[in-house]
Amino acid sequence: MGLFDKLTGTRRPADGVVPSSADEVRAALLGLNRSDVPYVIRDGAAEDADLVAEWRMAEPAWQTVFVESQLSRAVRIRMRLVESDHEVRALEEQWEVTRVGDPPRLQISSQYSRGPDRTVSRHWTIGRGDNGRLEVTETFRFDGAELRNPLRDAVLKSGWTWRGVVFGKL
Repeated sequence: MGLFDKLTGTRRPADGVVPSSADEVRAALLGLNRSDVPYVIRDGAAEDADLVAEWRMAEPAWQTVFVESQLSRAVRIRMRLVESDHEVRALEEQWEVTRVGDPPRLQISSQYSRGPDRTVSRHWTIGRGDNGRLEVTETFRFDGAELRNPLRDAVLKSGWTWRGVVFGKL
């Protein structure tokens, strides 16, 4: 893996993995959709992509999770399946978000960036343990990699390359 690949988040499948067809890769990615995950993967034709993965920030069932996480960025990953090269070109886009209203809800601002992102939010509680000593306990964790990693792993298991796009077109 070269320096540029490391900066863009590009990963290649293990040696000997036979590449699947584009339809099988699409099915594997769409198969990651479940009601218990904080993201959704959908058709991306409206965003000039084959598939789009994004946080479920607008869904009422997930809004409290995103507000509690003190998330500062909304992330969307647009993907293009390039069957001739057996690669998924992935463009990660981020927007700043703010909390507005009472009860608070997230609102997307106009600040935009692109490229791999690593957002982690953790909440800790300090208290006394069973032995009476002070302990620090993690009570909440939100990791932005929960969106990218399952997508990338599904692509690599299908024998395709996950190519991060920072410059140029998807």
